[in-house]
Amino acid sequence: MSGATGTAGATGTAGATRTAEDRARDRPWLLSGPHRPGAPRLYCFPHAGGNPVEYLRWAELLPAVEIHVLQLPGRGARHDEPDPGSVEDLVAALTDGLLADPGFADPRPYAFLGHSFGALIAYETTRALRDGGRRLPAELVVSAFPAPHTPVSAPDPDGLSDAALLRAVADRHGGIPPEVLDSRLLRVLVARPLRADLRLVAAYRHRPAVPLPVPLTVLGGTDDRVTEGALNAWREHTAESVTVHMSPGGHFYLRDHEEPFLDRLLDLLTPLAR
Repeated sequence: MSGATGTAGATGTAGATRTAEDRARDRPWLLSGPHRPGAPRLYCFPHAGGNPVEYLRWAELLPAVEIHVLQLPGRGARHDEPDPGSVEDLVAALTDGLLADPGFADPRPYAFLGHSFGALIAYETTRALRDGGRRLPAELVVSAFPAPHTPVSAPDPDGLSDAALLRAVADRHGGIPPEVLDSRLLRVLVARPLRADLRLVAAYRHRPAVPLPVPLTVLGGTDDRVTEGALNAWREHTAESVTVHMSPGGHFYLRDHEEPFLDRLLDLLTPLAR
């Protein structure tokens, strides 16, 4: 896979070039890479407590894909917004935002990708779009999260201090740098959105529904606590084709082996280009 950096600009109705910073101010809930006419669009839903910038940088590594990343309340430009009260509240807000965005109305095919907690939100957002009679993603990619009808084991979001919560997550999934664990200031900054997302997971209850009419790709790491069996259970949630692929690595296999992960993602998205 070869990487290339694109120009992060798009032309507005007045013909002026709008920068990524302009768009971020207008749509703090959605961070977007360069507009790429004809390229498939990928909407990314980050993991619990995740930084959207980690996913936005894929725009440089996947020059044939147009990348968009959902930014949840309590982080980035939305740091002053209250945390959502439930998965349903969050999904309703994200769905309203997507439907109000002119870019989402683009007739090009698009895909959703959610990693860990983001997989749950991507799935529920797809359900909300289906229930509203809206155009659905051409592919739903869920990564490192059990099927939504199965139990989820996660650290207690309210019974642990910031340090203990981050240590519990690091021991379970990795992904938290030592410098965060060793810094009181960084612990506070990282723990707040992580705790908010884990509260949503703890309170979530799956509502049975007709399987989605969307092809499903399920990804995971061979050394993750989320087993291949737990990932295979996603098959119940689509009436279309299902592909389950296990890669070397743990919960953050997509970081540890980024190039083969992005190669697989590109192979998946390339047929959607037009």
